[in-house]
Amino acid sequence: MELSEPLFKRVAVIGLGLIGGSLASAIRRNGLAGRVVAADQRCEELQLGKELGVIDEAAPTVADAVKGADLVVLAVPVRATRTVLEEVRSCLEPGAVLTDVGSTKSSFVADVEVVFGGLSPLVIPGHPIAGSEKSGIRAASPELFANHKVILTPPDNVSEPHLTRLKGLWEGCGATVLTMSVAYHDEVLAATSHLPHLIAFSLVDTLAGEDGNMDIFRYAAGGFRDFTRIAASDPVMWHDIFLSNREAVLRVIDHFTHDLEQLRTAIADQDSATLLRVFSRAKAAREHFSKMLSGQAYVTKNSERQVTFRLQPGGAISGDIRVPGDKSMSHRSIMLGALASGVTEVKGFLEGEDSLATLQAFRDMGVTIEGPEDGFVRIHGVGMHGLQAPRGPLYLGNSGTAMRLFAGLLAAQPFDSELTGDASLSGRPMGRVADPLRAMGAVIDTAKGGRPPLKIRGGQKLSGIHYEMPVASAQVKSCLLLAGLYAEGSTSVTEPAPTRDHTERMLAGFGYHVHRDGATASVSGGGKLTATNIDVPADISSSAFFLVAASIAPGSDLILRHVGMNPTRVGVINILRQMGANIEVLDEREIGGEPVADLRVRSAELQGIDIPEDQVPLAIDEFPVLFIAATCATGRTVLRGAEELRVKESDRIQVMADGLAALGVETTVTPDGIIIDGGQTIGGGAVNSRGDHRIAMSFAVASLRAKGDITVTDCANVATSFPGFVAFAKSTGINISAEGAE
Repeated sequence: MELSEPLFKRVAVIGLGLIGGSLASAIRRNGLAGRVVAADQRCEELQLGKELGVIDEAAPTVADAVKGADLVVLAVPVRATRTVLEEVRSCLEPGAVLTDVGSTKSSFVADVEVVFGGLSPLVIPGHPIAGSEKSGIRAASPELFANHKVILTPPDNVSEPHLTRLKGLWEGCGATVLTMSVAYHDEVLAATSHLPHLIAFSLVDTLAGEDGNMDIFRYAAGGFRDFTRIAASDPVMWHDIFLSNREAVLRVIDHFTHDLEQLRTAIADQDSATLLRVFSRAKAAREHFSKMLSGQAYVTKNSERQVTFRLQPGGAISGDIRVPGDKSMSHRSIMLGALASGVTEVKGFLEGEDSLATLQAFRDMGVTIEGPEDGFVRIHGVGMHGLQAPRGPLYLGNSGTAMRLFAGLLAAQPFDSELTGDASLSGRPMGRVADPLRAMGAVIDTAKGGRPPLKIRGGQKLSGIHYEMPVASAQVKSCLLLAGLYAEGSTSVTEPAPTRDHTERMLAGFGYHVHRDGATASVSGGGKLTATNIDVPADISSSAFFLVAASIAPGSDLILRHVGMNPTRVGVINILRQMGANIEVLDEREIGGEPVADLRVRSAELQGIDIPEDQVPLAIDEFPVLFIAATCATGRTVLRGAEELRVKESDRIQVMADGLAALGVETTVTPDGIIIDGGQTIGGGAVNSRGDHRIAMSFAVASLRAKGDITVTDCANVATSFPGFVAFAKSTGINISAEGAE
C-alpha cells in the first residue's frame, strides 16, 4: 500500500524483536511514516536493523527515539513495560499516540496509569495476532501482519482522529483491525491463545519426562506435531504473559480443568453419550467457528465480510437442479428433534449459516448432534425437559426465524438464556413475540424498541392463552405453539390470513397432537415428542429465484427437483401462473407429511396483475424476486397488504424500490406495498442489497433482462439461506461472479 502522504511523520519503535522489527519494516515498505526510528537494549540487533533496512535510524536511547515522534510503539516484553514507560514519559510529545504490541492489555493500561497518572485519549493499546517460531531482527518480515488480525483496545475517551490514523497504519501493513474492550481482550486471549500455549508447554514437558520419550516423539503423528509447535515459542515472553494476565488465565484454566475432569469421568465410566456429545459439539464448533461463535476475537462474521456480486446482462436459463433444503423446515427439524425422545435422522438439511446457528445453539444446550454431512444430520434427542443451561449467549446469526422460535422454546426452561444475533438481526423487532409470551407468564427483557438481545428468565410457569394475531406471521404463530408445549392448559393462535404450517405438520410428525379449526391452531401442554425421520424438501423460496429467472429469460427451459409444495408456501407459483408463467408441476408426492413435486418452467410473456391479498402471506419471502418479474411483465402490477415485508432482514419494499431506481426503473411505494409498471428498461448500475440475502439474489436474476452490467454490494448474507447460490446461478446460465466470498 503506497500513500501519497505518510500517516505519521516519525514513528519510534521501542524494542526491535520479531514484532517490533516486522512492524518497522512494514511501515517503511508501505510508506506509512516519514521516518522510522528504533531503540533497543541490544545494540547489535539495533545496528543490524539499520543494516538490513528495517529502520531508518538507530537511536542510542529511548529518549532519543521518542523525541519528535508522533507515534510511539512499545514492542518490549510485557513485564518490562513499566520501566520503558518511565523512560518514555519525560520525552513524549504532547500530541503523540502511544501504543504497544503486547498480548495482555490490562497490565499495559495499569502500567500507563501508574507512570502517567491516568489514561490519555492518545493511549491506544494494541495486539497484533501474528508471530513466528523464530525470533530476533533477522526473522522480521514486512509481510508478517498481512491477512492477520490486529486488536486495538482504545479507551472510552479515545481521540477518534488518532484512532483512525493508527487503524490506517495497521491496515497499511495488510492487517484487519478489530476493536474491543481491554477486559474482553484479555478474557478472549486467555481462552484462545494463552491456554493452548500453556497446554502445549505442559504436554511436551510431561512427555519429555516419560520413559522411552524418544520413541514417543519419533512416532508422534502430525496432529501432535502441529498442536505442540507452539511449545517452541519464547519461554521468557510466555512466562511474562501468564503472570501479567494471571486472573483471566486462572479462570480459563479452572474452566478447562473442570471440563477435562468430566471427560476423564466419562471415559472411566464408559459414558459414550457424554463423549459423543462433547466431541460432536467440538468438531462442529471448530468447523464453523468463523460463522457461529460470537465470542471470539478472530471471528469474521458475515456483517464484517464484504461480498460483491458482479453480473453481466443476458443469458437463458436451462438445466436440471435441486436447490438446497427448505430453511424453515431445517430449523424446525433440529428444534423438535432435540426435544424428542430418541434419535431423529434428517436428510436434505440446509447447511446455510442460519440453520447451522440453530444446530450449534442446541449443541450449546447439551444436545448431541452428528453432522451435517451432505445434508444428513443425526440428532440424539434429550426429551422435553432435557436441555441444559448454555454457558453463554446463544448466537443466532442473521436468523429471525430462529430467534423468534427459540424465544418460545426457552420461555419455560428452568434456566436463564440470552439470544443474540448479527447487526442485521439486532435491528429487527421482537416485541411481537415477546409481548404474547409475557401474557403467558414469560419474563423477557429486550433492548430499546423491543430489539435483540432477548434475555429470558428461567423457571417461569406458563399458562395457555388464545392469541389473535394482528398481522399474519408464521414465526409468531410457531413461537407461541412451541411455548404452548410447556404451558398449562391450551394455547391457541388465530391468524388473519393463512401462513406456512410447517410447525403444525412437523409437530404431528413427532407425535404431538395439533388441533386445527379453520384459522386457529392449538396445542395442549404436557405432551411428548417422539423421534422420527425427516426428508427436507428443496426450499421453494430458493427455487423462486430460478422460477422467475426461467420465466423472464427468452429461450429458457429448467427442471427443479423435489421442491416443497406445502399449500401455505406456493403463493409464488400461484402468482407467477396468474401472470402467465409456464410452470408445469410433475410427479406430485408426499414425503414425511409434506407435499413435494418436480417443476418444469419455461420462458413466457408475463402480464402485470393485482396480486390477490390472500396470496400475500403465502409468498411473503418471495416478493423481492417477484418485483423483478413484475418489472419484466407487460402492464401494471400492484401489491397490497404486505406490511410484513417492512420488518424482514431489511425493509424489503423500500430497498427493492431503491435498487430498481438505481437501475432506472420507476416504482411507487405505498405503506403496505408497491406499484410497478412493467416493460421498463432495466439498466446497468450499482445496487446496495443492505445485507439482505433475498434482495441480493433478486438483482442477480434481474441481470438476465438488463441492458448493462450490474454490481450488487453487501451480499455476504446470501450464505445464510442459499449456500452455493453463485455456483447454481452460473450452472443455469446467469452471468455472475462473486468478489470477497470465502
